[in-house]
Amino acid sequence: MEILRGISVATGVAIGEAVVLEAEQFRIPFRAVSANAVPAEVDRVVLACEASIVELGHQAETLNANWGSDAANVFQWHIGILKDARLRSNIETLIRDRLWSAAYATSRVMRDYQRRFLQMKDPLLVERIRDVQDIERRLLRSILGETREDLSKLTKPVVLIAHDLTPSQTARLADTKVIGVALDAGAATSHTAILLRSWGKPGVVGLKDISTRVSGGEWVVIDGTNQIVVTNPNEPALLEYRAREAAHIRLSGQLDEMRGLAAVTRDGVPIDLHCNIEFPYEVAIGVNKGAAGVGLYRTEFLFLRPEGAPSEDEQYSAYREAILSAGGRPVTIRTFDLGADKYTQERSYEQERNPMLGLRSIRYSLQSLDLFKVQLRAILRASVEGDVRVMFPLITSLMEFRQAKMTLHDAMEDLEEEGIPWNRDIKVGMMLETPAAAIQIKEFCREVDFISIGTNDLVQYLLAVDRGNERVSQFYTASHPAVLRVLRDVVRVCKRAEVDCGICGEMAGEPLYAIFLVGIGLRQFSMAPANIGEIKKLIRLITVPQAQRLAGRALGFETARQVSNYLRSRTRKILPEEPV
Repeated sequence: MEILRGISVATGVAIGEAVVLEAEQFRIPFRAVSANAVPAEVDRVVLACEASIVELGHQAETLNANWGSDAANVFQWHIGILKDARLRSNIETLIRDRLWSAAYATSRVMRDYQRRFLQMKDPLLVERIRDVQDIERRLLRSILGETREDLSKLTKPVVLIAHDLTPSQTARLADTKVIGVALDAGAATSHTAILLRSWGKPGVVGLKDISTRVSGGEWVVIDGTNQIVVTNPNEPALLEYRAREAAHIRLSGQLDEMRGLAAVTRDGVPIDLHCNIEFPYEVAIGVNKGAAGVGLYRTEFLFLRPEGAPSEDEQYSAYREAILSAGGRPVTIRTFDLGADKYTQERSYEQERNPMLGLRSIRYSLQSLDLFKVQLRAILRASVEGDVRVMFPLITSLMEFRQAKMTLHDAMEDLEEEGIPWNRDIKVGMMLETPAAAIQIKEFCREVDFISIGTNDLVQYLLAVDRGNERVSQFYTASHPAVLRVLRDVVRVCKRAEVDCGICGEMAGEPLYAIFLVGIGLRQFSMAPANIGEIKKLIRLITVPQAQRLAGRALGFETARQVSNYLRSRTRKILPEEPV
């Protein structure tokens, strides 16, 4: 049994057999074969090794001719591993003695090789693990051919282990039997993490090397509440985690019972709790959890599909479905936030060196006006179905906001000429996600109908920390005094200007910050549907003066650790049974 610590993206406990998703999306589940099939499985391994050696030999020759012997020697090392009689013997033994499939036996043996390299003290040898992974992928590609298995074809609940997942891969998990996820890479507010949180199943990321420590078919426990993953748990550990799993299910049921109660403080101040969604069907989930509307519809996930950008009619249908599902509740549609780790980099011949500071979000929209205008037309067409607001992301200057609004007006004029109706009272706002926008908040208040604070990007830009980089995740914290002071100042200015101001970043759904956010004057929160019950329960236990006192004290601390410790201690006194 081994315990690995990472970063939680969703609480709860998931217990199941592991499926390891390779970098090339091979799924290597446990599979036994009949005794009669053993010779054929052994032959597949032999042929895969021979084919890989021939392939590598050709590549080595090409490298030697073009780049010299040093480059070619890399592949010669690969060939040496594949020619090692012990490698084939170990794989064949597992096939013959345990009746394992060729793919599963190969995966298990290659994982053992990787573990050995991880344990070596020489850093140069540790680096060889990448070569071993490459050899494994090459063999599996040859063994599996074009019959790679699909997660959608899973027949029983499993725990997914991978190095990383793209946002589009993550978005498809809802249609599978995956009950929890553990990743080598990732941070708490990466786009993959956000999707995992919305999905609502236990997840831990930033585990560094779990994908090399676990083989398909092994039992794994994901404890998202305590930010750990347990591999090969023993019987006492399994019993303990099954009890924790049952307790979490009971607690979730208790929180769901609050869906019909108002989100109002003890002294009668209402707080609007909205939900963040990526897909139209999630509106019903949010409403069922007690959401008063949709505070953030992340439309870019419509674009994360193999066939590319959706048409105007496809977008219109998606927006209309979401609006109708909201049943008259407000729906704030954010125009696509493409770029960074979504969409544009995957389709770019030469990827940007620092995409978080590159051509993303509203910048990409304003340089892709045809794509942008199609989306705005679709939103406007759907706006007649309910209370719809348009929100522009990652605004850094007044000029950007004005250009975006001008494009919206162009779309309005086109629809007018075509005789297509749209809501003429539609509100237009912006996400406040950059220090530049925070500093110019007074000017923006004269231009917008509403402001929604996106803390995920705001924290990353304020603290100069890439929120998707697990290597610096310890520096990414909303508890930093600078973050708290910027939030206070933005809310204060918006209140004076009588401009609606809400918060839709992940910070909004964290109990640790809920009382502080109420204390500085925020009255609209938007979060993952799964967080609504917990935040509502906390709000119903506090008064506004109590929250104001807590906020004032928190704003006086000098370090993030002092802030976190104080907020945690105060929140636990109010909500002792909840993990904070």
